[in-house]
Amino acid sequence: MPRIVPFLWFDDQAQHATEYYTELFPDSRIDGVGRAPDGSVLVVDFTLMGQPYRAMNGGPGHPFTDALSLQVDVDTQEELDRIWDALIAEGGHPVACGWLVDRWGLSWQVTPSMMGELMAAGGDHAAATRVYEAMRDMVKLDIAALRSAAAPA
Repeated sequence: MPRIVPFLWFDDQAQHATEYYTELFPDSRIDGVGRAPDGSVLVVDFTLMGQPYRAMNGGPGHPFTDALSLQVDVDTQEELDRIWDALIAEGGHPVACGWLVDRWGLSWQVTPSMMGELMAAGGDHAAATRVYEAMRDMVKLDIAALRSAAAPA
């Protein structure tokens, strides 16, 4: 059966990036490293939280954009903070509304696993609007503040 494997093009840091990602997330590992004839790393197959990926050292000219991002759903503020801080470390930067760009230029969304429920607010349009407006004012998401915005007025 065919499967879809996200493929990430790095200039020359595929192995370093994938090692960092697999140390950061549970249920993650490097599955294989393919080398060019000169022995340099060409392709890295890896798994993040059970999802397979492939990364390649393809050289410059194909930078990541925010048109593609990886979304990480977390259950607690502590988990959100840990992952957020690790991904913006050493040259990454926050963007807005739970989005950030890591040191390799890859966009991520670090979001509460209950975000869909909070945004739907049980069909309460006013509460959903409050959640949306609260989220828009945040850079790193604050689960308690989002829950508070979802609470009945």
